[in-house]
Amino acid sequence: MTYPELNAALDALIRDVPHPLSNLSNAAALLWEGLDRLNWAGFYLAVPNGLLVLGPFEGKTACIEIPFGRGVCGTAAEENRTQLVPDVHLFPGHIACDSASASEIVVPLRVGGRVVGVMDLDSPEKGRFTEEDRAGLEAFAGILEASLPEDFPARLL
Repeated sequence: MTYPELNAALDALIRDVPHPLSNLSNAAALLWEGLDRLNWAGFYLAVPNGLLVLGPFEGKTACIEIPFGRGVCGTAAEENRTQLVPDVHLFPGHIACDSASASEIVVPLRVGGRVVGVMDLDSPEKGRFTEEDRAGLEAFAGILEASLPEDFPARLL
């Protein structure tokens, strides 16, 4: 599926749906079904004590808590910018929830400018993610961000 198709599908799925957890669940499923060569696709949600907590996902079981600043997800959250990592084994402090993961892209989710979580995609293939993926996934994240309430994720956790 192309990113314009993926993003249009997401918009159609979540438009006017006031249930953020359900929207994130459908978004994870859409990424899993719409993109190839993935072994994990999902979300970590920010909690007040500087942790990311596992949210909706598709793939193998995953780490439950990741501190801001640690691993690819924690770095994306702390720096508030997308992390595109062609080889996770070369990323300082990489957290290996699945030893089969070889590359990763993590996009921050923001509400009112603050990081409220991250979208994480892993692949068993080195170099799987490109600048085209970055642009497409940042647009995908933007659609999700527009649907999230101001108090997200506090009312979920």
